[in-house]
Amino acid sequence: MHSAPRALCPHVEWAVAGVLGTRVGLDWIRQPAAPGTWRSEFSWQAQPGTASKLASALRGWQLLRFEVTAEPCPTAEGERYSCTPDLGIFHAVTGIHGDILIPEDRLRAALTRSQRGESDLEAELSKLLGKPWDDELEPFRYAGEGAPVRWLHQVV
Repeated sequence: MHSAPRALCPHVEWAVAGVLGTRVGLDWIRQPAAPGTWRSEFSWQAQPGTASKLASALRGWQLLRFEVTAEPCPTAEGERYSCTPDLGIFHAVTGIHGDILIPEDRLRAALTRSQRGESDLEAELSKLLGKPWDDELEPFRYAGEGAPVRWLHQVV
């Protein structure tokens, strides 16, 4: 969780606990990139598909900035979800080295829109790679000095 208003922090914990089926207590620290908000990081282990459930449980609150990452396992590719109040949610499938895997049909659609003059190919590819989300979230990714850093991932 990159940033959440203090009033939403318990709701975030309840949402994560509801998905994981266990009590969750997050360590919240102030988020210097957005005064008045708090940040936390949490590691979890669960079945493939849990990352999408976590992202869905959190996406309903307009004021949250978060990322959920599931590492690939023998039965599933990895996933990355990024969410900001301005951009909404971004989803990407990731390979074993963390690279974003873009499906062929999405690449073909981007090329078609570009060829028709409906959009710029560079902008299309930027969106497919999640660059607008990365640009907006980058200042929020850094924990305060001395803060514990725990990555969101899936290990099966």
